[in-house]
Amino acid sequence: MNFIDQPIAAQKRIALVAHDNRKASLIDWCLQHRSVLEQHQLLGTGTTGTQIEAATGMAVEKLFSGPMGGDQQLGARICQGEVDILVFFWDPFEPMPHDPDVKALLRIAAVWNIPVACNASSADMMIHSALMTRSFSRQVPDYQGYLAERKGEIVV
Repeated sequence: MNFIDQPIAAQKRIALVAHDNRKASLIDWCLQHRSVLEQHQLLGTGTTGTQIEAATGMAVEKLFSGPMGGDQQLGARICQGEVDILVFFWDPFEPMPHDPDVKALLRIAAVWNIPVACNASSADMMIHSALMTRSFSRQVPDYQGYLAERKGEIVV
């Protein structure tokens, strides 16, 4: 697979997701970093987004709840280049019935090379990075090149 540069704008599109046992921690984190977060566009899975919006007063675009397909919707947004950062407070101690969806979301985030924070410490480091307030470039798969290479193949 070849890669190309893709810019990330100064105003980021930040996805916020948390498992049930981690929602309160993510809300606390959002309240602590409200002054930074409100400068960016926020989106989240349904329940998490609703709770963050209620607790902080910040607008959050809400997708479906994770178990109802929200993780997959978020993955599609990442593939379409509509998410710049994923903050996903997941619970390593609780099995999740939609675990395959969660793994797929994290895989897609890695494929499309977006920054991912899975806990408050990594989220703190990310949000305090100098890159949060300026544009920068990242390497992403050259999907158009991939399609062009495959055009000549015979599909059976």
